[in-house]
Amino acid sequence: MLGAAGFRSVPGVMMDPLHMEFGWSHAMIGAAMSVNMALFGLTAPFSAALMDKLGVRPVVVGALSLVAAGTGLAVFMTASWQLMLLWGVLVGLGTGSLSTAFVATIAQRWFVARRGLVTGVLTAAGATGQLIFLPIVAALSESLGWRAATLVVTAVAVAVIPVAGLLLRSWPADKGLPPFGADEVAPPQPAGGGAVKSAFAGLVLGARRPAFWLLAASFAICGATTNGLLQTHFIPAAGDHGMPATAAASLLAVIGIFDVIGTIASGWLTDRVDSRILLVVYYLGRGLALALLPSLLSPEVAPGLLVFVLFYGLDWVATVPPTMALARQHFGESTPVVFGWIFASHQVGAAVAAFGAGYIRDASGGYDPAFYTAGALCVAAAVMCWAVPRARASTATPEPVAV
Repeated sequence: MLGAAGFRSVPGVMMDPLHMEFGWSHAMIGAAMSVNMALFGLTAPFSAALMDKLGVRPVVVGALSLVAAGTGLAVFMTASWQLMLLWGVLVGLGTGSLSTAFVATIAQRWFVARRGLVTGVLTAAGATGQLIFLPIVAALSESLGWRAATLVVTAVAVAVIPVAGLLLRSWPADKGLPPFGADEVAPPQPAGGGAVKSAFAGLVLGARRPAFWLLAASFAICGATTNGLLQTHFIPAAGDHGMPATAAASLLAVIGIFDVIGTIASGWLTDRVDSRILLVVYYLGRGLALALLPSLLSPEVAPGLLVFVLFYGLDWVATVPPTMALARQHFGESTPVVFGWIFASHQVGAAVAAFGAGYIRDASGGYDPAFYTAGALCVAAAVMCWAVPRARASTATPEPVAV
């Protein structure tokens, strides 16, 4: 998860260097990032199903190999379609296999108690990846060029492959252990049939319930306002106000620091507080922060912008533990695959925002309308989350999806 977040955070740093070297528009580069984000999400349910059928280890090793290939070959690209293929398709498929559907699989299999906290910790690994990679990549891109920065990502992906291959296990029973919070070792649950059939069975199961659509729509807004808008366009937006790219990247890294704290705290709260209340608070706060951001950007890092960074960091992916908890209440053992589709909507929203914000920048000369629109969407997400019905005892643990 740490590595996947690092791989996904790099394109925001690359936007201006690619624009200057190749003359590609912000909308075109944003379109490649849209493909990346869409595949990052749409891969998730199939990845969860593949983990059921093949095991966690081969899926993760294959995903890291795709990331290494996509980033390594990118240093040779000369045309925009190559950016679309390498960073868009290959890296999108690779990182999509290491998404929150992976988190849902691990939390569901290895933990009975403290699932909210565990979900928060694993999700916070994504913020840590952003914290580690962004300043390094921004500094390398500025001093040695974007190709050197890209090769760092390739090297990290290659380095993690043997770690995953040697250490990852699919089930607690593989180590002779019961799930945390349980007393007995549970045998692995082998999947029958194909991963594609299992993934679509999860979609059919989810589509039958209003909770799925409310969670999917609100999570799409979550993706649009984080990965799609801020992660992809914050650095060029700050640059429009005269802020150096290294300073803007450092602010995104600081967001990563507070994201670790906020996501783990959100996981702890999810075990104790109504998840709907948490999500309403998170989305309303995020909407207010985004509406204020245009007035806070300037050539210098002003105190108001630091307050934004602190708050937005605490809120960045704090939505994941309560969203996953609501999905678990409604879909029980089928949560990993069903949540994979909910997460797919998150990344579709991110993809729309990545392209849309770039288009707005090209058309209007600034990002302000994109930030205001995102703030309004967050209010809509808060309303949707409050409308999620409470799971009845008879529906809280549906049968696993048929495969």
